[in-house]
Amino acid sequence: MAAMERKYILLVGDGMGDYPLHELGGKTPLEVARTPHMDWLLCNGRTGRVRTIPESMEPGSDVANMSLLGYDPMKYHTGRAPLEAASMGIRLAEDEIAFRCNLVTLLRDAEGVMRMGDYSAGHISTQEAQRLVLSLQDAVKGTPLKLYPGVSYRHLLVWKGGRGDLSTTPPHDIPGEPVALHCEVYRKEPVLASFVERASEILADHPVNRERVAAGKKPASHVWLWGQGKAPSLPTLEERFGLRGAMISAVDLLKGLGVYAGLKPIEVPGATGYLDTNYEGKVAAAIASLECSQFVYVHIEAPDEASHEGSIPKKIQAIEDFDAKVVGPVLERARMFSRVSILTLMDHFTPICKRTHVKDPVPFLLLEELHGAAKTCPPSTKFCEKAADGSSCDLKDGVELFHRFIGTSS
Repeated sequence: MAAMERKYILLVGDGMGDYPLHELGGKTPLEVARTPHMDWLLCNGRTGRVRTIPESMEPGSDVANMSLLGYDPMKYHTGRAPLEAASMGIRLAEDEIAFRCNLVTLLRDAEGVMRMGDYSAGHISTQEAQRLVLSLQDAVKGTPLKLYPGVSYRHLLVWKGGRGDLSTTPPHDIPGEPVALHCEVYRKEPVLASFVERASEILADHPVNRERVAAGKKPASHVWLWGQGKAPSLPTLEERFGLRGAMISAVDLLKGLGVYAGLKPIEVPGATGYLDTNYEGKVAAAIASLECSQFVYVHIEAPDEASHEGSIPKKIQAIEDFDAKVVGPVLERARMFSRVSILTLMDHFTPICKRTHVKDPVPFLLLEELHGAAKTCPPSTKFCEKAADGSSCDLKDGVELFHRFIGTSS
């Protein structure tokens, strides 16, 4: 690598954006959180808003992050699960459909209505989940289905000869809501209906769930299928822009998107996708990757997870951790490189009041050159949703933002 080669660092705090909350005196979690490093970027760089979700598409992390990587999701998006399959080293055949397979907690209320109790089964550990998925292999024997273990509650089901045009619902979109209507899609497909029913029987009295209930934790009572699709076809970033680099995330979705973009997915020990993730390890991996490449994408899932839980304190903590444990250390350690551009933002809003994703344009921070940027920020400087409201830099989509970030024309 040439000493003067420019490095591009893209930092994503998943779901950081929010709406003003009565509990916070009409402020958002991002406004309340202490974020001195993002505030410094606001003083020294450029801000604006960008639409990461096309109006005609659902506001998923798959769509938003594809957009942030410079790919038009209207052209390239085929579903969420195929991206996760790529992360797990699963090559989908032309006649195979991949589904995201969540371990969830369904609860029956006093009236006997089954509701979505927790989309993550209480953020079940990967070790516990793998024991469950091993037992669930009995539910796919002799069928055109294959079940693959993932991280925590996130797993994968592949259906050979299956349908990809089903209308499924992300479980984090319906917290506390009745699930009967959302399950109708499974009942109409005998192969899926049989798997879901058999899986619930296996999970009902599994030792892992008995142990979790005894410890006061939520059991993984059911599987939930969603995000299905066929394998996409994407040109790599190296083919498009001559960029080689790495993807750093605890989430299979992001790692799989990186695989299709030609980025090396880096496994960081202790990366959980939650508040307890290994922030230091992610930063170290990012800097190390830049020693032999030009581009790195660092994704932090915790703010989004806290939003889905509806926890204001956890979301504020997640934002502050992102700033203190990722943005700050990256700014400091990236100075070892001669030329550095940094883009910091969220992929989408995940408002606490909704506990799911929305399509609002998101604010971004673009620092085109790290070296020489040493402006001291006044105490009133605060990066938040409002900071970009008065900016003249509103971009139509993530593709335009990515081109601006790397200095090419779209």
